[in-house]
Amino acid sequence: MNNAMATSQRLWLLPLELAAFALVFVGDGAGWIPLSKTPFLFLIGWVSLRLRGLRWKDLGFWLASNWRSHVLIGIAAGVAFWLLEYFVENPLLYAIAGRYPDLSDFKDVVGNLQLLAILLVANIVLAGFGEEMVWRGYALSRVAEVIGTRWSWALSIVLVNAAFGLAHSYQGESGAIQAAVQGVLLGILYLRTGRNLVAPICAHIIANTCDFIMIYAGLHVGVTGVFPF
Repeated sequence: MNNAMATSQRLWLLPLELAAFALVFVGDGAGWIPLSKTPFLFLIGWVSLRLRGLRWKDLGFWLASNWRSHVLIGIAAGVAFWLLEYFVENPLLYAIAGRYPDLSDFKDVVGNLQLLAILLVANIVLAGFGEEMVWRGYALSRVAEVIGTRWSWALSIVLVNAAFGLAHSYQGESGAIQAAVQGVLLGILYLRTGRNLVAPICAHIIANTCDFIMIYAGLHVGVTGVFPF
């Protein structure tokens, strides 16, 4: 891709991408989006890549020669991110905002093994693969590309994950802040593993799985409103 084409895309394609993202968010707020925004955001990313002559592989969705180490790093990071979220962020958010993240949308999972199994599968597809391909792969790379300065990746991590937090606003202010923090950590993990999505995907799946198991056991503060430990 030559510089003239890249500049042209910055002039016309990015506003269309932003408008499409905004439309999905508005539609979700109005109740028009079934289940999840992620498939619609994924479609926007896919169209953008096609128009720019790119593939998901160009954004890190592929197995490098050291993919096994990326998997292990992702699993370890996922556990670490969850421990930070649950035992540090939750009490801190409660102390500041007076409330925990609101996960009451998942209250039916408590004690329901069948629903837990369905949720864990959805977690792999929509959160692990879907959200990481959309937010860390497509959005993070796209914003950094458009900014085009020495600080582009740092600025992109802040801007993109602020939007990622807003995408979780159904969990209340505390939930949105917590999601933004987790997004920043996943973004850093993406960069530190050579802009490869394997580690962030694994980390996202593991962290969410820990949450869902806690919800199933009736111990998650986001459902009970009481810190269990």
